Amino acid sequence: MDRIRIYNGMPAKELGTEGWHKPWSGGNGGECVEAMRLGDGRIALRQSTDPDGPALIYTHREMVSFIEGAKAGHADFLLAVAPARCTDRRTA
Repeated sequence: MDRIRIYNGMPAKELGTEGWHKPWSGGNGGECVEAMRLGDGRIALRQSTDPDGPALIYTHREMVSFIEGAKAGHADFLLAVAPARCTDRRTA
């Protein structure tokens, strides 16, 4: 890969097409997060359904902290169904 400035939110296509992996996926219709290990040890994430969209760039330590926290259950709240919002306002 040519020397490019890698930054959070950059277009993922600027990181190239090789090296992206779907570390986890299932019966979700192909909507997955894809990850790429960068040469300096950072990790890029992108949405598989929008491969030209933004890439989120994390340090190795940030990714380790996230994965360890998720394994320990600290991210379980993300799996809860969001409560329905009431848009019907009644006035007296």
